[in-house]
Amino acid sequence: MLNGKTILLGVTGGIAAYKAAALASALVKQHATVEVIMTAHATQFITPLTFEQLTGRRCMVDTFDRNFSHQVEHIALADRVDLVIIAPATANVCAKLAHGLADDMLTTTVLACTGPKLAAPAMNTKMFENPVTQDNLDILRKYGWEVISPASGRLACGAVGAGKLPEPDLLLQHILRAIALPHDLTGKKVLVTAGPTQEALDPVRYLTNHSTGKMGYAIAKIAMLRGAEVTLISGPTAIAPPPFVEVVDVMSAQGMFEAVAARQEWADFVFKAAAVADYTPTEYADDKLKKKDGSLSIPLKRTQDILHYLGEHRRPGQILCGFSMETRDMVENSRAKLEKKNVDMICANNLKVAGAGFGTDTNVMTVITRTGEEELPLMSKEDAASRILELAVRLAAT
Repeated sequence: MLNGKTILLGVTGGIAAYKAAALASALVKQHATVEVIMTAHATQFITPLTFEQLTGRRCMVDTFDRNFSHQVEHIALADRVDLVIIAPATANVCAKLAHGLADDMLTTTVLACTGPKLAAPAMNTKMFENPVTQDNLDILRKYGWEVISPASGRLACGAVGAGKLPEPDLLLQHILRAIALPHDLTGKKVLVTAGPTQEALDPVRYLTNHSTGKMGYAIAKIAMLRGAEVTLISGPTAIAPPPFVEVVDVMSAQGMFEAVAARQEWADFVFKAAAVADYTPTEYADDKLKKKDGSLSIPLKRTQDILHYLGEHRRPGQILCGFSMETRDMVENSRAKLEKKNVDMICANNLKVAGAGFGTDTNVMTVITRTGEEELPLMSKEDAASRILELAVRLAAT
């Protein structure tokens, strides 16, 4: 997701500097160009050679290094950087950055950078909680820095509390949110449903379907990366929740209906990707149903049709997108669903098409609107989510 992006990774003098090596490696795996600047104190914890091996780029430390080109190196570097992240950021460096001090290669270069800037403080708990440090972090926020909250736990000094550098994967997620995709959904609120529901028969058994939630989770993630405020209402899945997304866990069709209805007015876009049960048992047995000779009949009743409810209660300007899983007459059935439910888009796929079934990491879809159809070839669910969101944004603009 970072192909063509240049990231400036500033590494300062704390024991957490070793985690910066893992972050540099993760950024390279995302196809970013990673420029590393270390403070002199940072080189006492980890060597520049480590970063040079990981990034394939010269690691910078000294502002007046004669091995650099004739250009004013810190200005030339600042001009080609898409994002700055200081990880770990010591109390000393946070103070210097907050007050515009530029006395080494790192602070001089950062002062000349104009793109997004992230700081990940890492220090002793008492140092972090000191009012002076907190004031400096507030000043950084005032000037547009994103300050990543430190993790809590046992620190290298033996203290227990806030001050640990977050794990590299979380730092990577902050970077991806900042620059991976255009923020064309900034200021928009997106509601996504995902996964199956479970309709309980008794304390042991339930009725469900094969949905894994992957498509809905992909839409929530991509919408977040495009700047939206996202709420994901999820049935039971085995997927890790997307970062920076509010997740509302539900079990049953009724629980999902109530969660959606409570947030329907809030949303600018609704993507109802969940595979909600059409029927639920008429009665719930408080004790386990014991097996008996002969057959068993389970009386069922219809569940609340969430998409129909949304279509009836939509507010002006709201974009509604439903999903349709078919095994035959896909386009005809899905277009009828679009009209009947009063929605703007239906994302339809055929369970019998290779790569479009439950549990896969790919999808083959046809997006149906009131004015036409667009066939999406076999692609990853994240790529499909991007196309769906693009079409929804285009509809909202008409």
